[in-house]
Amino acid sequence: MINKTELMVAQKIFMIIDDDADDRMFFKEALKEMLPSSACLEANGGIEALQQLRNTEQLPDFIFLDINMPRMDGRECLKELKRDAELKNIIVIMYSTSFTAESIDEFYKLGASSYLNKPTDMNKLPEQILEAIRRPLKLS
Repeated sequence: MINKTELMVAQKIFMIIDDDADDRMFFKEALKEMLPSSACLEANGGIEALQQLRNTEQLPDFIFLDINMPRMDGRECLKELKRDAELKNIIVIMYSTSFTAESIDEFYKLGASSYLNKPTDMNKLPEQILEAIRRPLKLS
């Protein structure tokens, strides 16, 4: 049975920005399991993501942004997203293997809406994605 939160996000567009192809695949599979009617864009890093976002007609509702990436890390990508008038209102959820209290505070100050630790058990990822998007939407 689908709950109220899932109904509200079922038709949303997501984007995963991560330099690890396996992590992008796991994310997309988890998203399809939890929200089968959602769409998911993907980018192999911050530079590719910004190029895609600046050239797309339909922006994502949520961006899950990895922190540790070559060329442009998640911190720099987040700064660029929030500087861009067309992109700054997209909900950005930082997505990484580990966070510190200081890094979480920094990401919120830079404009992130939430964060999600990459799980070691991929079976938990669908529910964790849903929980991460509940936080910025303040849904229950």
